[in-house]
Amino acid sequence: MICDEIADFADALISGRPIIGLDLGTKTIGVALSDRLLSVASPVETIKRRKFSLDAARLLELSSEREACGIVLGLPRNMDGSEGPRCQSTRAFARNLEKLTDLPITYWDERLSTVAAERALLEADTSRKRRAEVIDNVAASYILQGALDRLRHMRAAQ
Repeated sequence: MICDEIADFADALISGRPIIGLDLGTKTIGVALSDRLLSVASPVETIKRRKFSLDAARLLELSSEREACGIVLGLPRNMDGSEGPRCQSTRAFARNLEKLTDLPITYWDERLSTVAAERALLEADTSRKRRAEVIDNVAASYILQGALDRLRHMRAAQ
């Protein structure tokens, strides 16, 4: 089930289970995972993209291993908020993934997540080689953290 609204996604989540965050790139998929309290996102791995069926199989395997209850996909909007070809590709990925899982899927605006991840890695004095290896899953954790913060704010407002 694809939830266009974060509130619908929140309603579909199972308490005490983590959420997976994804940063879909053309060559890789960055994967992050929340803790069971939905407060902190951590980078997990970077999947080298091959074809959808193999990528989806690995994502669903991770979801199962980690007992995830939902998936947050970074939506790469343009800086003016409009959606271009990358957003269309992300939405198509979600529609295809939806056919393979009962997990709720939602989108999170990922503008500047890679920039923030790069800045954090530079501040941590990470080597260029290591940055290239981890940038996508660190960006996924920024995407997921944004969604987690929103979910926490929604719970606090209730």
